Amino acid sequence: MLIEHRGKQPVVDTTAYVAPNATLVGDVRVGAGVRIMYGAVLDAEGSRVEVGEGAVVCENAVLRATAAGDHDHPVFVGADAFIGPHVTLLGCAVETCAYIATGVTVLHGATVGAGAVAAVGALVHANTVLPGEFLVPPNMVAVGNPVRIFGTEDRTAMTEAMRGADFVGTAFGVEIPWDNRLARYRRGTQVRNEEFAAHRDDVVLSG
Repeated sequence: MLIEHRGKQPVVDTTAYVAPNATLVGDVRVGAGVRIMYGAVLDAEGSRVEVGEGAVVCENAVLRATAAGDHDHPVFVGADAFIGPHVTLLGCAVETCAYIATGVTVLHGATVGAGAVAAVGALVHANTVLPGEFLVPPNMVAVGNPVRIFGTEDRTAMTEAMRGADFVGTAFGVEIPWDNRLARYRRGTQVRNEEFAAHRDDVVLSG
């Protein structure tokens, strides 16, 4: 399904394949030879989503750009990158030939370098930079620049690293102290609610 959002329409190269039940919303640009599989959602919001030549976006992946206030976070997927099933990419960049395995999440402001791998179930946190050909092992958390890798046994160190990543500030433009979680996440939800309200004026182009 192709949907016009905020006056912008998806643009799909004639050599690309978009599955019948995939959804492309707004300023989404799909390059030559791209494959977007069943149930995938590419949502530009007030920003844009770009998928480079020959890239693969697998089943039920979600690629969502965001633009909250002055915080513009497009999604960029480079040529020949692989985005696995049930992956979530939020306002981030995945460079050429990177491999994002099943169930991975990459958050706002992060960059996955060329040929880097985020293995099954990994999390690449906000503003993290994975160097080219770097490997994040399964179910691990990558945080920071330079990047550090954490497992569940590293809870205290990981919490401090996540605090420094400033997810809420980056994703929502919310500057409320870390320890005031109720206020931080209430405002975060309000910001996204206001952003998503623009969908009331969407126009379905094809279904």
